[in-house]
Amino acid sequence: MPGRIAEFFIFGFVPLIVGTLAFPILPSAAERTISGEVTYRERIALPSNAVLTVELADVSLADAPASIIGKQVIDPAGQVPIRFTIKFDPAVIQPNTQYALQARITVDDTLWFINDTRYTIDPTTDTTPSLLVKMVRNSETPVPTSNIFDAIWVSEDTAGSGMPATFSARTDGKVFGKGPCNSYSGTAEIGDGTIAIGEVGTTFMACAPEVMEREKVFFETLRKAASFEVKEGRLTLKDKDGRNILRFSQGA
Repeated sequence: MPGRIAEFFIFGFVPLIVGTLAFPILPSAAERTISGEVTYRERIALPSNAVLTVELADVSLADAPASIIGKQVIDPAGQVPIRFTIKFDPAVIQPNTQYALQARITVDDTLWFINDTRYTIDPTTDTTPSLLVKMVRNSETPVPTSNIFDAIWVSEDTAGSGMPATFSARTDGKVFGKGPCNSYSGTAEIGDGTIAIGEVGTTFMACAPEVMEREKVFFETLRKAASFEVKEGRLTLKDKDGRNILRFSQGA
């Protein structure tokens, strides 16, 4: 009989343990986000391997490293303005504590841009901050030749005339240059290896008939460009079928 009583208590105790382990765990506080953008004033384009890192940090202690609350790494960064979204746990946000956003752009682990102004922020409020970063890379470091932007491209197709045409493009979509006779400007949609040049306006200089004809052909050919390739300091424009239609060398 004593053995049977002991057996009853042993097997009767097991369901109590199992029942205790089955209680649900309450979820933590909902995740929050901060979204904004990063930009800079310099009129240069980022290379294709640029990386943007944006962090939300606790900067309350002046004599200690900032504590990172949330971070987003955008690789590749693309072109400015660059949108970011940082996720963080609101449970770690403390009252009477100072928080700030910090951003940096690197290329091959070399720092190119960083914010030199503190962007303090209240993470508990809805806001869309815009962070301005400043260039810190050596100005003598050349922009990679794989970049179509902010360079003067000299046409090899018109060089034999003694009056070569030029072409330049900016990150805001502006294109401009000089034909064999007249200067021109216009707009273009430029993507990752794609380009579509709209109507261009020109000055009204008159040159020799053969030069004017060469200029007419140059402008008509520009309008046919659908893609481009930059390699070893040369820019090649191609039509919708992938045929080379204009070639340029990088000028000074």
